[in-house]
Amino acid sequence: MAMDGVMLSFAVQEMQEKLLSGRIDRVNQPESDMLLLSVRTPGSNHKLLLCASPSYARVHTTQETYQNPIDAPMFCMLMRKYLGGGRIIDIRQLNGDRVLYMAVENRDELGDSAKRELYLELMGRHSNLTLVQDGKIVDAIRHVSFDMSRVRQALPGLPFTMPPAQDKIIPAEAEEAQVYQRLAAANGRLDKALNEILMGVGPVTAREISFRLTGLTHAMLEDVNLQDIAGRLCDFLRKMPSLKSPRVLYDEKGAPKDIFPFLYLHLNPDLQKEYASLGNAMDAFYAGRDRRERINQKSATLRHVIKNALERDEKKLALQEEELSDSARMEDYRIAGELLTAQSYLVSRGQSQVELPNFYDENGGTMLIDLDIALTPAQNAQKYFKKYRKARSAMHLAAEQKEKTLAEIAVLEQAMEDIGTCETEDELGDVRAFLTENGVLKPQPQKRGSKRPPVSKPHHYVSSDGLDIFVGKNSLQNERLTHDAQGNDLWLHAKDMPGSHVIVRVSQGNCPENTLAEALKLASFYSKGKGMGVPVDYTLRKYVKKPGGTPTGFVIYTHQKTLVVDASEGDIARLKEVK
Repeated sequence: MAMDGVMLSFAVQEMQEKLLSGRIDRVNQPESDMLLLSVRTPGSNHKLLLCASPSYARVHTTQETYQNPIDAPMFCMLMRKYLGGGRIIDIRQLNGDRVLYMAVENRDELGDSAKRELYLELMGRHSNLTLVQDGKIVDAIRHVSFDMSRVRQALPGLPFTMPPAQDKIIPAEAEEAQVYQRLAAANGRLDKALNEILMGVGPVTAREISFRLTGLTHAMLEDVNLQDIAGRLCDFLRKMPSLKSPRVLYDEKGAPKDIFPFLYLHLNPDLQKEYASLGNAMDAFYAGRDRRERINQKSATLRHVIKNALERDEKKLALQEEELSDSARMEDYRIAGELLTAQSYLVSRGQSQVELPNFYDENGGTMLIDLDIALTPAQNAQKYFKKYRKARSAMHLAAEQKEKTLAEIAVLEQAMEDIGTCETEDELGDVRAFLTENGVLKPQPQKRGSKRPPVSKPHHYVSSDGLDIFVGKNSLQNERLTHDAQGNDLWLHAKDMPGSHVIVRVSQGNCPENTLAEALKLASFYSKGKGMGVPVDYTLRKYVKKPGGTPTGFVIYTHQKTLVVDASEGDIARLKEVK
C-alpha cells in the first residue's frame, strides 16, 4: 500500500525515538527526488531517507546503501549548507495527513542560532520536499511554477503554504459523536466511508478497520449499529499506536506484496513477516521496487536503441536467408551452361527454349533450358556460367553476413538481458560500454577532469554450506568473474540463452549438493528464461575458454552436465545475499 497517514504516524513514532536531538553529519542526494541524512545520536548512527518519488514517496530510517552521483546536485549542496551540523529538534506528522514536519536548529552565516524546517509531502505525483526558513521557501526538491499549479507554487523566495485542508477527522482527535454524525450521513460500504471521513486512512487500512469492527472487510453501513461502530472505532484509533508490529506481506512465491504498520487480520497472517523496525520493513518492501523502477526509467532510451537495432538485424537476417535460398539454384545454372556447351549442335539460334539430355541425372532425364533468342548457344552457355559465379559469390557473402548478423543479434539480446538485471547506474554504464565496444553505440567523449565511476560489483551470495557464489549482472561482470575464477571453481550458465555467469568458489574437493542446487537456481533465475524450466549447464572453470575476437562475456566450454531447473523470486529471496 502507499504510505498513507496511518503508516506515516508509525514512522514518525519510530523517528522520534531514534532521531530527536540527533546531529546531521552528512547530506546526500542519491536521486533527483531523494535526500539521505546521516544522523548521529548518542551511541549510534542512523540514515534517514526522505523520498518524494511520485510512485514510492516515503520516509524512514534505512540500512540500505545508495550510490551518490559523482557531482552533487545543487539542491544537495544547498541542503548541506542549511542542514549540515544541525540538530533535529522536532519531528511530527501534521494534522494526521501525509505531511511530515522536521525542524533543525543550526547556525547561520553570522553564527547566530537559526531554525530550518523541512516539509515532506507524501502525495503521489504531488509529492515534494521543501526547505523553509522564516516562513519562506529556501528551495524545493521539485519546483512547481504557476503554469504547473495555480493553487500552490513551490519556488525559492515564495511564502510556504500548507496543502489545501480536507474536511476529514484527524484519527488521534476522533470523538464518538462526530464520527457517528459523519457515518450517518454516508451510505454504501463501511470501509469506503472510513476512507472518506478519516484523515490519512488509505483503502487497505480502511478495510482492516472494517474487519476488526464487524468481521467483514466490505460491511454495509445499513447492516451495522452506527452508534456502536462509532464508539468502538474511537477506541481502536486511540489504541492503534500500541499495535506497532511492522509487517511485510509476501505472496505464495515469496515476493513482497504489501507493507503494514501492524498485523492486518483480514489477510493471511502466515504470509505477513514481522520486522524489528518499520525502517527494516520499508527497506524490504520498497528498496528493490524503487531501484528497479528508477533503472527502468533511466534505461528506457537504451532499451529503445537495442529494440530498433534488433528489428533491423532481424529484417537483415530474413533478406540474407532469402538470398541463401535463391543461391540454391546456382547448380542449375552451372549444369545448364555445361549442357549447352557440350550439346550446342542440338540448339538452333532463335530458339527461346531447348530440352537437352541431362547426363548429370542418374535416371537419364532431360532438362528444359530457357534461352535468349538474340544470343548464340555458346553465348547462352556463358550467360548461365556468369549467373552461376554470381550466385556462388552471393552465397558465400550471404553466409558470412548471416553469421555476422546472428552474432550482432546475440550481442543485442545479451545487452537487453543485462539491462533487466541492472540495479545501479554503474551497471547501466557497463551495458553502455558493452554496446559501444560492439559498435551499437558511438563512443562518448570523456570529460576532462571528470571522476571515473566505481567498478560495478556482481551479486554475492553465501550458500547454506558457507561457500561464496558470485552472479554476474552483465557481460562485463561475466567476463571479469570467469577470468578471475580458479580452475576448480564451479562455473554455471543457462544453456543456449543469454544469462549470468555463476561462479561457486570451491576451496577444495567437490561442490556440496545443497550449494550446487542453490547455484543452479541462481543461474536459472538470472537468465532470459527467468527460472521457468531453464536448462542449466555446469562444469569446472578450467573447461571454460574464451575464443579470440569474440564479444565480451562470450565463452565456449566442455565436460558440462545439464539440468533443467525451476527458480522463483521467492527461492532467490531465501538465499543469503551479501550486500
